[in-house]
Amino acid sequence: MKKIVIQGNRPLKGEVTISGAKNSAVALIPAAILADSPVVLEGVPDIQDVHSLIEILEIMGVQTHFEENTLTIDPTEIVSIPMPSGKINSLRASYYFMGALLGKFGEGVVGLPGGCFLGPRPIDLHIKGFEALGATVTNEHGAMYLRTSEAGLAGERIFLDMVSIGATINVMLAAVKAKGKTIIENAAREPEIIDVATLLNNMGAKIRGAGTNEIRIEGVQELHGCRHSIIPDRIEAGTYLSLAAAAGEGITIKNVIYEHLESYIAKLEEIGVRMDISEDEIYVYPSKDLKPANVKTYPYPGFATDLQQPITPLLLKANGTSEILDTIYAKRVNHIPELARMGAQATTEGNLILLNGPSQLHGAEVVASDLRAGACLVIAGLMATGTTTVFNVEYILRGYDHIIDKLTALGADIQMVEE
Repeated sequence: MKKIVIQGNRPLKGEVTISGAKNSAVALIPAAILADSPVVLEGVPDIQDVHSLIEILEIMGVQTHFEENTLTIDPTEIVSIPMPSGKINSLRASYYFMGALLGKFGEGVVGLPGGCFLGPRPIDLHIKGFEALGATVTNEHGAMYLRTSEAGLAGERIFLDMVSIGATINVMLAAVKAKGKTIIENAAREPEIIDVATLLNNMGAKIRGAGTNEIRIEGVQELHGCRHSIIPDRIEAGTYLSLAAAAGEGITIKNVIYEHLESYIAKLEEIGVRMDISEDEIYVYPSKDLKPANVKTYPYPGFATDLQQPITPLLLKANGTSEILDTIYAKRVNHIPELARMGAQATTEGNLILLNGPSQLHGAEVVASDLRAGACLVIAGLMATGTTTVFNVEYILRGYDHIIDKLTALGADIQMVEE
């Protein structure tokens, strides 16, 4: 067990470089097994989810080498065996092996996925997509069994009943080697989907329309290895932007793609955060006299659900009442009672979060309920007076690359403690 101990209210300044996108990496790694020769991924974040996926690959006979954020994946000796449920249960994105194994072997056995609990996140859409391509999917003894007939997978027009990043990517992975043309309608548009499509196209796939609500895939027989650089993590960037505005005295966020954060940055400007935005970095000025705002999450390009928790501590500095409504994950409110323990005037009414500021935060012992809640509590601890101890740190390590080192370099008094 680990915990993070923060001595708050220290001056934070300097620069921080954003790592590769977690939500891309966890899909790109399973996608790499579709190749028949080595794939090299550059800019891979050094996070627990990546290490869990590497362990799964190695159990399947895939050779890997991970050093200095470069991951080499050699799938030439891969064997289709049941996915180990222990590792599968540790992260949600393990479900991408369903689509990858279907595309590679026409079959697979994958334990039901785990990860952060944010309310119901059914995989019905994934299964609907696989079945449309000609697969049969059954739930047997807590694992998903995916099978196809001798005819294999065949392209089809698939309409996703709701916008889903996971289902969009999973259907893409299954369809790239299917016979004929697949059309995914009402597809998710996130930058990470473009990133996965770019990798697959570099491997020899024929995918058009990624980043729009209609993706067209012409099946190919073979995919080969390639080299691919992962996009910057827009959620990590948004987290550090919030931190810089809430507790910074002048911080530069480097390796940022502004276009991936337009709705978030627009909200920061509405609050009154002053920034200088250049081609691939953003300088955040010290923030004073912030205004309250209403935040409502939507699928991309709307305000990202993964950023509503990191922006919450910043809104506690605003003069007045702010509201947050998460339309993606209604249960994403567990950070609010923890902030209240730190003195925040923060409550919930059903799925609605109400914040009254300015709130002076003080150190407390708090528990991270999920990945982004953990980031929220770290920011709050850096803002607060006194000592804050954050438990359930394993959630944070799933998605933030070298967070202690990055914050220490900004001047934070923060350390990871083994219990």
